[in-house]
Amino acid sequence: MGDDVERHEFSREDRTRYRTKVRRCLDVFTRMLEEERFEVDRPMTGLEIELNLVDEAGDPAMRNAEALEAIADPDFVTELGQWNVEINVPPRELAGSGFAELEATVRTSLNQAEKRAREVDAHMVMVGTLPTLQARHMAVDALSGNPRYALLNEQVLAARGEDLEINVDGAERLQMTADSIVPEAACTSTQFHLQVSPERFPAYWNAAQAIAGIQVAVGANSPYLLGKELWPETRIALFQQATDTRSDELKEQGVRPRVWFGERWITSIFDLFEENVRYFPALLPICAEEDPERVLADGGVPSLAELRLHNGTIYRWNRPVYDVVGGRPHLRVENRVMPAGPTVVDTMANAAFYYGLAHALAQDERPVWSQMSFSAAEENFLAGARRGIDAQVYWPGLGTVPVVELVLRRLLPLAHEGLVGLGVDERERDRLLGIVEQRCLRGVNGATWQTRAFHRAYDGTSLERPEALRRVLRGYRDLMHTNEPVHSWPVAG
Repeated sequence: MGDDVERHEFSREDRTRYRTKVRRCLDVFTRMLEEERFEVDRPMTGLEIELNLVDEAGDPAMRNAEALEAIADPDFVTELGQWNVEINVPPRELAGSGFAELEATVRTSLNQAEKRAREVDAHMVMVGTLPTLQARHMAVDALSGNPRYALLNEQVLAARGEDLEINVDGAERLQMTADSIVPEAACTSTQFHLQVSPERFPAYWNAAQAIAGIQVAVGANSPYLLGKELWPETRIALFQQATDTRSDELKEQGVRPRVWFGERWITSIFDLFEENVRYFPALLPICAEEDPERVLADGGVPSLAELRLHNGTIYRWNRPVYDVVGGRPHLRVENRVMPAGPTVVDTMANAAFYYGLAHALAQDERPVWSQMSFSAAEENFLAGARRGIDAQVYWPGLGTVPVVELVLRRLLPLAHEGLVGLGVDERERDRLLGIVEQRCLRGVNGATWQTRAFHRAYDGTSLERPEALRRVLRGYRDLMHTNEPVHSWPVAG
């Protein structure tokens, strides 16, 4: 939910009015699809990275307002927790040296922001879940000051009617209750955007769903939460549970979670927006003044504010996006499955793997989603989160195989082919996909590095667990700034 909103108390009339307005927006959206109103000639990509602020010791630094004031860059914005900020990277094309230019832009922005954040005793860290978070950091007063977060917190808890339950059973087990959505702030991700035409949207979304589990497995970077070693990509389970508006009874009835993988392949982007309206009640029933039918009839471009706000409170792992830029409407696939970090170059490698593979699969005459069930894709997604780079996944024609074998034998060549189709420079293709290849050959990603570093620091030593995790985080932070890919990082003693 990226738009600012003010504090509200919602009445029954507000919710009725909003429901009507959302459905009107959906009708207008349908007309826009039928009348081919969308920009389709520029395949732009975008990037968002959520970051953690830590102090010199490595503990969360609850001062994002002060850090953002010091950074003074409009590309950096607030996020849910006071130890979070986010960078929104301007969209661009990937052809030619697009990846190298994107990497240079992100590194320059982050280095400048890090320098300024130090003025308020904060350092920025890209990691899926911050390993030094403790239960004392999860109080409701850790929410960022923006009113939208307090409002979202109130509405999630009101819809649920009881405290949130967090249960993750991995190498160790975490069980906790929370009286706010603050645990969601422990989930920091990287989001890849790809602008596509309405006609091509289903193929790209289906492709993104089909490879989500492989992405997560190869790029896992979230093994620790509240001092416990859990899943390699704990963020997946945590995000779903920390925003779950369903009571146990509603879960038993099959009500969908708001953090949702989905349940079927699609044939139109309309399918996703229609499901959102049909399955999910409004969290933030705020109506704009715009009359979308009148705007469209007058030849304008409606903002569809209610439909966009509703869409922003349903956290699909691959989310459809309707947006208007420069007076022109367009559609995007927002890929939300990846954790932040470990480095900018690792992020670029993840991006190259995703964009290349999605493009290749979307162009296939016999698409992969016609050869596998949707439930198999979801099972792969959960296996990738639970097992990381050691996961076993299903792929048509191969059956169930180690994910590293699938990537090395089948998917890296496809990703390379896709990047060729996108016009990416050969040197950039080889450099970035080579990083993914080395992760698979060495069995090392952010999650495995963190767990090895922790056990080296903790097992058989006199260090308390929190201090061992701080030591891991400080080492991680220093190596992150080298921008050397994580598979090459040493594990300190």
